[in-house]
Amino acid sequence: MTSASAAASKIRIIISDVDGVWTDGRIIYLGDTREIKQFHVRDGLAVKLAQRGGIDVAVITSRTSKALERRCRELGITHLAQGAGSKLDEMQRLLRNLNLPADRACYIGDDLPDLAPIRVAGLSAAPSDAAPEVLAAVTWKLATPGGAGTIRELVERLLRERGEWDTVVQGFDRGAFETPAT
Repeated sequence: MTSASAAASKIRIIISDVDGVWTDGRIIYLGDTREIKQFHVRDGLAVKLAQRGGIDVAVITSRTSKALERRCRELGITHLAQGAGSKLDEMQRLLRNLNLPADRACYIGDDLPDLAPIRVAGLSAAPSDAAPEVLAAVTWKLATPGGAGTIRELVERLLRERGEWDTVVQGFDRGAFETPAT
């Protein structure tokens, strides 16, 4: 087993930033009180595949968004921390509450506020368009930019490293897996 496979096999939770990971980082305002966030449907399927594989998903963001609340609710993501002043503090609080050591977490982020959690997590990843300092710090530099299926790429890589991806594909190929609402 390679070191990447060994690290991936330990992961029990993916902890993710939002803007620049789930989205392309742009924020579109509609008047004074509404904003638009665009999510990639492949990331939704990835969350469901991770959950099916025993990997929980959590979201930590410094912003607050009703659109994000809705997306998390749709995907069954119950660990959502919005308005986080320190992503590291939120991550450590979450891991304590779940009784998980940091080496069981994979953190994905794209900018400077994500550096501390990246350095603590057992595995870390960043979209291809992340800040140079983040790309230099992560375990896995992903090929996709933020908002273009980055969570999908991360989950697929984790499942491949764990030796589980082929089983997932075969399940869909045989029609054995129902397609979850993503």
